[in-house]
Amino acid sequence: MPTWKLHGDGRHVERGAVVKPDERLSWPGTIAIGAQHVVAMFGATFLVPLLTGFPVSTTLLFSGVGTFLFLLLTRNRLPSYLGSSFAFIAPILALGPGDGAPLETAEQISQALLGVFVAGLLLAGVGFLVQATGTRWIEKLMPPVVSGAIVALIGLNLAPVAWQNFSQDALLGTITLAACILFAVLFRGFLGRISIFLGVVVGYLVAIILGRVDFSGVADAAWIGLPEFHLPAFGDAVAWSMLPMFLPVVLVLIAENVGHVRGVATMTGDPGINRHTGRALAADGLATTLAGAFGGSGTTTYGENIGVMAATRVYSTAAYWVAGAVAVLLAFSPKVGAVIFAMPAGVLGGVTTALYGLIGVIGIKIWVDNQVDFSRPVNQYTVAVAFVIAIAGFTMNLGTLSFGAIVLGTLAALVIYHGGNAIARWRKTGADDGGPIVPIGQLGGDPQ
Repeated sequence: MPTWKLHGDGRHVERGAVVKPDERLSWPGTIAIGAQHVVAMFGATFLVPLLTGFPVSTTLLFSGVGTFLFLLLTRNRLPSYLGSSFAFIAPILALGPGDGAPLETAEQISQALLGVFVAGLLLAGVGFLVQATGTRWIEKLMPPVVSGAIVALIGLNLAPVAWQNFSQDALLGTITLAACILFAVLFRGFLGRISIFLGVVVGYLVAIILGRVDFSGVADAAWIGLPEFHLPAFGDAVAWSMLPMFLPVVLVLIAENVGHVRGVATMTGDPGINRHTGRALAADGLATTLAGAFGGSGTTTYGENIGVMAATRVYSTAAYWVAGAVAVLLAFSPKVGAVIFAMPAGVLGGVTTALYGLIGVIGIKIWVDNQVDFSRPVNQYTVAVAFVIAIAGFTMNLGTLSFGAIVLGTLAALVIYHGGNAIARWRKTGADDGGPIVPIGQLGGDPQ
């Protein structure tokens, strides 16, 4: 069972001090911090099932259960909330009716769950490998120029989905988008970090005032009930043919988890936390596998909750046990899910216009933080080709296999980068024009 030492008097955090993962404040204070983590994770966590058509209650349940699993497998020393991963949105929508519409049938959900399930297994396998061998091979496979491109192209590939929703009610979309931006630039600290969530609240309230919300489903929903479970379509040929579209998601989850571990190690001043990188990857992988096995969205470590920790200087894992417990309790209220699903498309369009763009910005931030040299042609082409493939929505069919823009963009980034550098090294050993070969990017930088 997890245990924590009381930090100081349990009520205050001294100037320059932090509440470490194995410490806690008084239980009332810990519950209050846990409530902030719930608010921070809630906006992004419920948006994924809302956009994909997955059951909201089931997603909340497995985000809470996944958080518990993560804390246990990392020996209660790595604070993190496992919320819904946006990296899964694009491949899931590819199994839907088209035009960025969410999944409509139980069959489509089961087909998508196969991809979530397999991605989780692969991530868990990577975690066990990293625990045994270290992270150096990941840094060689995905240096900053490549990892940044992969993260960014997922956001850019989703841009048409944002427009599909926005165009259905431009007024609500504009109000929601403006609210997100204003909260982000007007407020600092916690409120600024949950600007997406607050923007959704504003957009939803305006929609209610304007009479553009259909609450018929909310009235029929019970206050207490079981989440809606689905099983992966292991025997479905279509699901297996679409599986390659989920593979690049694993690369994104690796980058997010490695960045999370390094971020926490830096903020707490405890480099020993980096030893838990393999455990973090394995835990997130197993949590994603569990979610995929029963109908939940794939999970990832949440930057929103990193923001809460930075603002409060409380890194106690006790607060995350509280947040996970609240998520599990909310999962058993179908009425909560009905309220969320009643959100108009215009509100979704406004928030996703910002959100998908911010995913792209995260990729660019990776380049900036690691001082990637874009004067080199191999770097330029690595990003340029991957981006156009993602934005234009390139596809390729080989027999029964279907490769979407995210898969093709990821492969292009990897092949161009590693192939280009292999050619450069070959020229270096041959009769080239001389001069040293400068490494691309900085290996070992923070992928976040």
